[in-house]
Amino acid sequence: SHIRGLAQRAEGIMADFTLRVNGETRTVSVEPDTPLLYVLRNDLELNGPKFGCGLAQCGACTVLVEGKPVRSCVTLVSAAAKGRITTVEGLGTVERLHPLQRAFIEEQACQCGFCGSGMVMSAKALLDRNPKPTDRDIKQALNGHLCRCASHNRIVRAVRRAAQELRADQPGREGARA
Repeated sequence: SHIRGLAQRAEGIMADFTLRVNGETRTVSVEPDTPLLYVLRNDLELNGPKFGCGLAQCGACTVLVEGKPVRSCVTLVSAAAKGRITTVEGLGTVERLHPLQRAFIEEQACQCGFCGSGMVMSAKALLDRNPKPTDRDIKQALNGHLCRCASHNRIVRAVRRAAQELRADQPGREGARA
């Protein structure tokens, strides 16, 4: 009985999930308790979100679900399948960077780049709900993201810079921007 239970667990029960990721609809066949991060990286080949700690403590895996930052290492694919998922790959292109991506590059905010994707995604959620954040707002939104390169001041400058650019692009508009 115990061995049969292990075999069932090892084989797993697969289910099909239709995900809306970066504006595209994709179907994956995975176990319902698979972390969203594994699906994004392994099945959809979106490598922006990183595996850092696996415990939702470092922020490297942060993506947006319905515009809210979530730690994809502890979010089950079955739970995330209900919402629109955005990864850093969905913000801009190499030819047309999102203002946050451009600001992170211009401010040299990411030295090793490991935390960058999660930082950008949490900053995106912040700027969508607050187009004119204070430094305190930025720091609070990024609290819980770990950067071992000690680039925190540059990251705050990058978010501030992106906020200014986004406001300049949309004069008089205080709403969210994709």
